[in-house]
Amino acid sequence: METSLAIRVSVTPQTQRFRDLLDSHRGCVRHRYLVDYSYAPTYTRKATLMTDAAERFTLVLPTLNEAGNVTTALERAVAVLSKEKLAWNILVVDDESTDGTPDVVLRYAESENRVRLIVRHAHRGLAGAISFGWAHTDAELVGVMDADLQHPPELLPALLNEVRDGADIAIASRYLKPGSMDEWNRIRRLISRLGVLASKPVQPVTLNVHDPLSGFFVLRRRSIAGIKFQETGFKLLLEILARGRITSVAEVPFKFSTRKCGRSKANAMTAIHYFFLLCKLAANRVRLPKQARISVG
Repeated sequence: METSLAIRVSVTPQTQRFRDLLDSHRGCVRHRYLVDYSYAPTYTRKATLMTDAAERFTLVLPTLNEAGNVTTALERAVAVLSKEKLAWNILVVDDESTDGTPDVVLRYAESENRVRLIVRHAHRGLAGAISFGWAHTDAELVGVMDADLQHPPELLPALLNEVRDGADIAIASRYLKPGSMDEWNRIRRLISRLGVLASKPVQPVTLNVHDPLSGFFVLRRRSIAGIKFQETGFKLLLEILARGRITSVAEVPFKFSTRKCGRSKANAMTAIHYFFLLCKLAANRVRLPKQARISVG
């Protein structure tokens, strides 16, 4: 079924070629897409915003069937970021949701031009979606937050302040204050604790991060520039801590909420991907001297 494209761009020869390519495949498009050609992966032209890249922040919201949550997540994130004295935008990276999530995002973006949608085809994986989103912006400050409302967007200003004050990365931590995960059952809390313990051997000993498996954080792009991360799995932060140029970490406590709509994407494969990530990071520590690990990328 043919659908329309909402395009916001001044046409150049490069963007015209990209438009022609899209038009040639329009019959295969399943959703409406908000396409910002300054973020098109085919080209490297920088986004034409009024402020320098070092003063901009891009928040990535990875989604897979989050139609019931994403509007509220966007509303809350936009509300708090609008009070910040920096340029920002939100990239929703969707892995071909089947519940109408892309259409929900596009409807919201019609009234908020700082929200954009990117749909990945034939790719699945939270870590890969995050990296994909970051690759489509040149903002120096980048972050990620779940779209399922388990992460409070109201914490974003605190995370941004920590990074702007000098931290390489600011992490929303579930383990700094008692009761942060009271809404979880005992088995889930136990699994989470075991996952953290399993990560200790591959973390840099100088960082001492309490929640290396958090999915809610903000960092400086220069800390990860040039590093290719594992696309599968949920634990991108751990790989960033192990392989990135991270010398200072700030952790901000928060209370982890329960999902209100939809279903969790965690399953048995999540554990398998985590196991392989641990093996890869452990092998890197054995193979590379400390200084080489720090200078990767």
